[in-house]
Amino acid sequence: MTMLTPRTPAKLAPPGRTRRERKAAELEARTLLVGERLAAASARPGVEVLQSVDASRSGLTHAEAALRLERHGSNTVAQERAPRWYLQLAKAYRNPFIAVLVFLAAVMYWQDPGDPGVVILAVMVGISGLLRFWQEFRSGRAADALNRLVTTTCAVQRRAGSGSAPTTFEVPMDQVVPGDVVKLAAGDLIPADLRLITSKDLMVGQAALSGESLPVAKADTRTEDLGQHETTDPVEADNLVLMGTSVTSGTATGVVVATGSGTYFGSMAGALVGERPQTNFDTGVRRVSLLLIRFMLVMVPVVFMINGFTKGDWNEAFLFGIAVAVGLTPEMLPMVVSANLARGAVAMSKRKVVVKRLNAIQNLGAMDVLCTDKTGTLTEDRIVLDRYLDVHGTEDDEVLEYGYLNAHFQTGLRNLMDQAVIDRVNEAEEVVVDARFSMVDEIPFDFARRRMSVVLNRNAIVGDLGRTEHVMITKGAVEEVLDLCTHMTDRGPGAPPAEGRSRVELTDRMRARATRIAEENNRQGLRVLAVATRRITAPRDTYTVADEDGLTLIGFLAFLDPPKADAGRALQGLADKGIAVKVVTGDNELVAARVCADVGLDVGHVVLGAETDALDEHALRALAARTTVFAKVNPVQKARIVRALQAGGHTVGFLGDGINDAAALRDADVGISVDTAVDIAKESADIILLEKDLTVLEQGVIQGRTTFGNTIKYIKMTASSNFGNVFSVLVASAFIPFQPMLAIMLLVQNLVYDVAQLATPWDRMDEEYLRGPRNWDAKGIGRFMVTIGPVSSVFDITMFLVMWHIFGANNEAHQALFQSGWFIEGLLSQTLIVHMIRTRKIPFIQSRASWPVMVMTVLAVLTGLWLPFSPLAPSLGFTALPADYFPWLVGVLLAYCTLTQLVKTWYIRRFNTWL
Repeated sequence: MTMLTPRTPAKLAPPGRTRRERKAAELEARTLLVGERLAAASARPGVEVLQSVDASRSGLTHAEAALRLERHGSNTVAQERAPRWYLQLAKAYRNPFIAVLVFLAAVMYWQDPGDPGVVILAVMVGISGLLRFWQEFRSGRAADALNRLVTTTCAVQRRAGSGSAPTTFEVPMDQVVPGDVVKLAAGDLIPADLRLITSKDLMVGQAALSGESLPVAKADTRTEDLGQHETTDPVEADNLVLMGTSVTSGTATGVVVATGSGTYFGSMAGALVGERPQTNFDTGVRRVSLLLIRFMLVMVPVVFMINGFTKGDWNEAFLFGIAVAVGLTPEMLPMVVSANLARGAVAMSKRKVVVKRLNAIQNLGAMDVLCTDKTGTLTEDRIVLDRYLDVHGTEDDEVLEYGYLNAHFQTGLRNLMDQAVIDRVNEAEEVVVDARFSMVDEIPFDFARRRMSVVLNRNAIVGDLGRTEHVMITKGAVEEVLDLCTHMTDRGPGAPPAEGRSRVELTDRMRARATRIAEENNRQGLRVLAVATRRITAPRDTYTVADEDGLTLIGFLAFLDPPKADAGRALQGLADKGIAVKVVTGDNELVAARVCADVGLDVGHVVLGAETDALDEHALRALAARTTVFAKVNPVQKARIVRALQAGGHTVGFLGDGINDAAALRDADVGISVDTAVDIAKESADIILLEKDLTVLEQGVIQGRTTFGNTIKYIKMTASSNFGNVFSVLVASAFIPFQPMLAIMLLVQNLVYDVAQLATPWDRMDEEYLRGPRNWDAKGIGRFMVTIGPVSSVFDITMFLVMWHIFGANNEAHQALFQSGWFIEGLLSQTLIVHMIRTRKIPFIQSRASWPVMVMTVLAVLTGLWLPFSPLAPSLGFTALPADYFPWLVGVLLAYCTLTQLVKTWYIRRFNTWL
């Protein structure tokens, strides 16, 4: 079988590029290869195309179809599948903090298999990974249920044998093979890439591929057609229909020239499967992790050396150093992040949002640029009659009436604009069709004439002759209808619309003026049709195209996919949250500009996709930053625009639902689609909306920022308090003749504190925090740690002095008393820092934590106070503390909170940030 295969380039993706650039180049190269093959099929005569795929107009035999199905495989495109549960479980433990803890646990076990610290570390690691795995596994199952495909069939013409007559069968789409002859009718999905053999009045919805909101007309085709001029874009070829599109009206027969991954749809889908690029969230976590690990690598050896030299017990110093490493490790970070994300996913699910990838919630909160398509997001995704104008551009009910009569009486399948006229009249009840009119004949629409006419009997007596009068009403493309008009309907200056009408000659000046009226509406993004009539005083039963002459121009009908009523409010809500919205659409630039202006966007200069091709990455980055609307953009250009915005330091979200959006959805920091989207778009997305509504996104942004804020709380709380404790250990180790705290005590203190932090995901965020985008800032976290951490060390050292001088815990015989006193003060100060750090306001007075945080705080404090008096005290090295210790403890903690608030106030003024 001879296939339509163009030359193949030597390399799809040149070496020396980043993974993302190679992936983008691969997508572009595959799409170009498929486009070349389809262009060749479009340019060849239909007979040659049938020969090239070894097929005939009668279709394949069942045996031939079975062999080709085995040879070419099923007609499906590449899809991402969730990994097996055990791979997901392993991935949940792929975290640098967990790796550190596992290493430390292994070292402790090697030193002493019976060390209880090993059990504590194992519990931390186990809980952290299992919780993250369960949340992601559960979310993945929900997304799989949403994406489950429904079996769809198509009409294929096949034969029982070589001499048998062809019969039409309904076969599953995945069993369609190259060479199959497919029959299409209104409402059918295109199962593969087809070269049309025959077609009549065919209109195809290509929004999933091109973003064009209105159906596209295909040429009336016959089997012996000679093809058309080769095109560089197969979507624009009028004798090709492509997988992923659908028939809105008309009928056709086509031969399959490509299936599965070989289709235009599949070429893009195949390049999208695989490892996703690093998102803003992933990059942020990695930077924070590396920062904390670097601190650990510096501090732990210092602690080990100081304790080894000052105490002389290198084995104990080694174990103490490991405990300090654990203290510096926010080991519950994966678990807290997972709990945060899981809570956010649950909250968003109540708002009809399915979160496929938990990290996307944080990225949603960090998003400061949202790129979106136009159709269905800013608009209602339906065609409406926006205005009906006379030849002077004034609204005229007569134009609406004649347009309605044309649409109402036609017997063919109405297109979307016909239905829009009927809906407009039905809503307003402005035209009533009664016994005044009856159908006589019609001249159907065809794509050569680009118009259609109905002939009606007016059912009125004319003069004394008793003859009925026929009226022809023609509606169609402006230029086609105007060419047939010799007169126009006009009315006197200042006359009301219903009065003063007269039929006047359509002069060249008036013709030019009428054309300008239509063009002005086109420039406003409206699709314009002309309406004309002809009175026929010599009626007959049948009429032909030749009778469409000597028409009188009545006026124009202008159509629009209207903006959603709440789109402007939703956009303003996003703007108030610090999110810039950029429209990136495959639709016409005039339509895009009109819709964007209607919803309140500052359109400015509309940039066409072709303009971006000539720009290098630096120039595109500058252009993307200052442009609000991109129109006529193809899939590769959409992805480039997203990457250019990211290169400019933005966290980018992309909202789309077509195959033409899939690459951009995948490259964006957070890809957002809808449940009615094509499958590859849903698979590429991180978040799926059950309603395509920007208001839902605004609520998601708030939830994302809350989730992000609570995660940052945990990191800053843990990092600063642990750093402060280690700094205190350095001071104490240098001057105290015994260990300031046993390794097991440090581990227990860290465990109690971290368990208390599990309530952090349920905390509330201050309203001020939610007003702007939030991004990871590793440098800021490091600065926060070294600024706030030493504040706790001031009071740790104060407690050292109290225990040393007031309570006489100044020798090895009383080291348990010293260690117990510092354990309680350290744990309680760590717990209090939760409330000091969680808000930039004054805690407990201007801002209160949520009740789960309050409860966990109280439990942590009670646990810390109980342990030195509990049955566990001897095994952990604690001893009971005297009653007069506690007034000192209260005084130290109050002074600690006061100083922390003062430092916080200075920090906010100095750096204009807190969380």
